Amino acid sequence: MEKTVLFEKENGVALITLNRPERRNAMNQELLASLYNYLDEAAADDDVRAAVITGAGTAFCSGLDLKALATDNVMDPRGDGRDMPDVIGACKKPIIAAVNGPAMTGGFELALNCDFLIASEQASFADTHVKMGIHPGWGMSQLLQEAVGQRMAKQMSLTCRFISAQEALRAGLVNEVVAPELLIPRARELAGYIAQLDPVVLRTMKELIEHRNKATLEASLAHEREGFMAFYRKIWKK
Repeated sequence: MEKTVLFEKENGVALITLNRPERRNAMNQELLASLYNYLDEAAADDDVRAAVITGAGTAFCSGLDLKALATDNVMDPRGDGRDMPDVIGACKKPIIAAVNGPAMTGGFELALNCDFLIASEQASFADTHVKMGIHPGWGMSQLLQEAVGQRMAKQMSLTCRFISAQEALRAGLVNEVVAPELLIPRARELAGYIAQLDPVVLRTMKELIEHRNKATLEASLAHEREGFMAFYRKIWKK
């Protein structure tokens, strides 16, 4: 039986591939549990410096598998009380979403939880929570507006329409759009740049940037300054 998630590691980069192409990589309990296990593995492995998440086939991820909702525990797939934002948030290593095709609803949330997005020309994005009558649970209401601004987020979430990769680029949702055959090579290239850097300083910079998500600008600047002074005193003593 095919694994629902594939994992490979090369040159400090973990490549995690959602592997249910016949279901457009829709997420059931098995897929989510495997995804979280591999993310935890990448987080704990000192040889992994960055990770890339992508989808097999023509879709990135179509969201939750609605056929599995009646039987699967998709909010706590491993029974440990941790779901997508918890697992991704606990990984202090950069995670790149390499969006190869449509990213819908829960699949879109998966991409939004990553540090940044690279898209294929064949990628598209839609939040269909309202259309499907489903309450968001993995950060859509906050992460989307953080990425594109509140007005654009309202347009996407309240109309439920898809936007193309180029529209996503103009909106600031994705960082780059590349030809389909260049998507994984480009994501690996960017992750490779990250993998060459000092992991301690890299982790510090990621934490400093993300500090702004939970604090005011003034508090985040003070947090950076405090860290700098500690760093300076350490260097000065040498």
